[in-house]
Amino acid sequence: MSRGSAKILITGATGFVGSALCPMLRDRAQIRAALWSKTEEPDLPPFVSPTVVGSISRATKWKEALEGIDAVIHLAARVHVMREMSRNPLAEFREVNTYGTETLARAAVAAGVKRFIYLSSIKVNGEQTEPGKPFTENDPPNPQDPYAVSKLEAERALVEIAEKSALEFVIVRPPIMYGPNVKANFLSLMKLVDRAVPLPTRSIDNKRSFLFVRNLTDFLARCLDHARAANQLFLLSDGHDVSTAELIYTLAHAMGRRDRQFSFPRPLAKRAARILGAENIYRRLWKSLQIDSTKAGERLDWRPPFCFTEGIEAAVNRYLR
Repeated sequence: MSRGSAKILITGATGFVGSALCPMLRDRAQIRAALWSKTEEPDLPPFVSPTVVGSISRATKWKEALEGIDAVIHLAARVHVMREMSRNPLAEFREVNTYGTETLARAAVAAGVKRFIYLSSIKVNGEQTEPGKPFTENDPPNPQDPYAVSKLEAERALVEIAEKSALEFVIVRPPIMYGPNVKANFLSLMKLVDRAVPLPTRSIDNKRSFLFVRNLTDFLARCLDHARAANQLFLLSDGHDVSTAELIYTLAHAMGRRDRQFSFPRPLAKRAARILGAENIYRRLWKSLQIDSTKAGERLDWRPPFCFTEGIEAAVNRYLR
């Protein structure tokens, strides 16, 4: 695909990743965004063409959206839910993430799409790593919740479809992402730091990988037409792992706020989490989750264009505005 001539369909174009990806691809591709409703159109840049497909599921009709498309970047998903209300969460996740992805991939094959880039999740690998033993592409999957199961199933469906067709796949598993307009847990943490809420995290000495959204979009752009990206799985991070205490300190420093962390014994924190039913929060704060992104560097000659501090400053600056 030559610069500017590629036609790309992006799902989730108005989301956290999509809104950062579209401007990056402006000069190298014609972008079409698959929307669930016309209400999303005002959130699109003027250079992106909208097409409404409705909600993503096994029943979604993709033929019109995929007409003339060279590559698909599939970002849309039912994301991890902290307070799940569904009686059958796995079925809900599968309908969007597994069957929705499979339907889109099969439609892409029928439309003659050359490459399908799928944004998965490091949760497919598991929830934590041992010190000094980061996840790699060669590790066996170990999904621990319905969201991660559905993402793994989507990966496997995509690989199977590609093996029986001319479609090339690229699968990317990121860890927690951050950047301008970040939502969910990362936004909640920024709010706590901004309000100078004392946090019992000073003594936490874990290591966690993160990914600045603009590092991710830079990598996705490279995967669009790089020959050595075809039919590959990549684990991706900033390449700079930090402890929970370091993360909070860096956020406070970027905000010009006082670091209000204090030490709290780990056994007591673990016991309190068990009593309060907050084991997931405990794991995210205290446990390690590291990623080895060596393959992305060696195979695609890719290095993160932004460092961790630059990413945090970008996220904080947007938050403070």
